[in-house]
Amino acid sequence: MPIPTEPIGSIPRPPELIAAVRDLQVGRLAADKLEALYADALRDTIRLFEETGSPVITDGEQTKPSFATYPVHGLPNLAPDGITVPFADGHTRQLPRLVAGPFYYQTHASTFLEAARKYTMRPLKQAVISASFLSILYPNAGIKGYTRAQFLGDLIREAVEDIRCCVDGEACKVQNRLYRGAAFNQARPFRRTASPVHRFEQPGAQPLHSRGKTQNRNSHLPRR
Repeated sequence: MPIPTEPIGSIPRPPELIAAVRDLQVGRLAADKLEALYADALRDTIRLFEETGSPVITDGEQTKPSFATYPVHGLPNLAPDGITVPFADGHTRQLPRLVAGPFYYQTHASTFLEAARKYTMRPLKQAVISASFLSILYPNAGIKGYTRAQFLGDLIREAVEDIRCCVDGEACKVQNRLYRGAAFNQARPFRRTASPVHRFEQPGAQPLHSRGKTQNRNSHLPRR
């Protein structure tokens, strides 16, 4: 009898795809060649997930430019000299820095969900980056003419829309990617609030957990 399981997080990319991304960055590869390698990696990841018998699968985040900054990749109002974030395996990533408002998502995670849907009929889980992580894109020094309060309002609206687009795209689950660490906490001190959930709900909006198929989180699992 298969054991009910589901994947969490990213799947390592093929070495040839990693090399191709680097080649594109230095102008040694055309964009259409990279897109073909993305498609191959996505197709292969889904096939291997299906072979495990897992009732829920993901795209392994094969085609995201970054699991953390996919929503803002290509935004014109960013500088490359943001906060450097360390990870448990020892590697670091330097995030971009917002230099002007307004803040908005260039790409929603539902884009990757739609791409994965071409290769499978299995229930798909989609990962989204948390608003708390993206909040560190706003510099501590502030931005002239664009306050932190304005930024947070824009950020929460976009983060909610990112989740809703995945729900509307019939993702069986939406996984909110968080990050905790000393560097992150030092970069952005947070103040606890009595009801932070209200910040993620728009006036008059139906709560995310009560929308259609998302109400029963374990509906994809076999009954005992």
